[in-house]
Amino acid sequence: MEKAKVYFIREITPENIIKAYAALGKKLPGKVAVKLHSGEKGNQNYLRPEFVKDMINYVHGTVVECNTAYEGARNSTEKHRELIKEHEWDKYFPFDLLDAEGPDMVLDIPNGKILKKNYVGKNLANYDSLLVLSHFKGHAMGGYGGALKQLSIGCASSAGKTLIHTAGVTDDQKELWSNLPEQDKFLEAMADAASSVVDYFKGNAVYINIMKNISVDCDCDGNASAPCMQDIGILASLDPVAVDQACLDLVYNSNDPGRDKLIERIESRHGVHTVEAAASLNVGTREYELINLD
Repeated sequence: MEKAKVYFIREITPENIIKAYAALGKKLPGKVAVKLHSGEKGNQNYLRPEFVKDMINYVHGTVVECNTAYEGARNSTEKHRELIKEHEWDKYFPFDLLDAEGPDMVLDIPNGKILKKNYVGKNLANYDSLLVLSHFKGHAMGGYGGALKQLSIGCASSAGKTLIHTAGVTDDQKELWSNLPEQDKFLEAMADAASSVVDYFKGNAVYINIMKNISVDCDCDGNASAPCMQDIGILASLDPVAVDQACLDLVYNSNDPGRDKLIERIESRHGVHTVEAAASLNVGTREYELINLD
């Protein structure tokens, strides 16, 4: 595959998110789903709605989320909707809880390494294109969270999240924690699930990673660690593998002393394997050209 283009802006502002998107030259058609992390109750690091509202309104997007598969304020439709109101995600733009009710939509993964099917919120079928607006940070299980995590765990229903986390063993949330697999199988299941969503949208997708409030913990952690690094910038690409790889490289090439803490989190979970697996599934390429827009 030829090198992917990844656009980079160091200054993180609402206007520069739109500037990075516009540089891609891709107009998202039809009804646009905006997948982002709405933040667990108590989390202080997630991107706030007022910060991303200009970008979402620019594409006339609907913010979409799915219920979780673990204890917290987002593991049932009723509780999740309460938190959405508390976090004001429904204040500036439409909000859609994709798996508010079943049945889930099933996406086939004929060439999957681990999974042969992926369960996503059924309302995903109502959208023509996808903007993945990711907060890049660490993750307790995946090592890091970026575009590939949003495509996989992020778009998956509660049952789908369980299937990914157990590497295809079960979709029953009650059996999740007793069926955790060998780490690389979980990461490969994430790549499989991501590939199914990429295939579903057939190129009508844009990926923006925002390297701000970079903690070792995910926005799904209600008691997340404070950011360990200075903010780095905004990256945008039509390739989810390339944009995640570029973020990883910026962390590794940083002279910020806090990078060691994040690198330890990534390496202890073998996080780069998600990128490797996704590339081998032709979700995208790890070879990219970083184009500075500053």
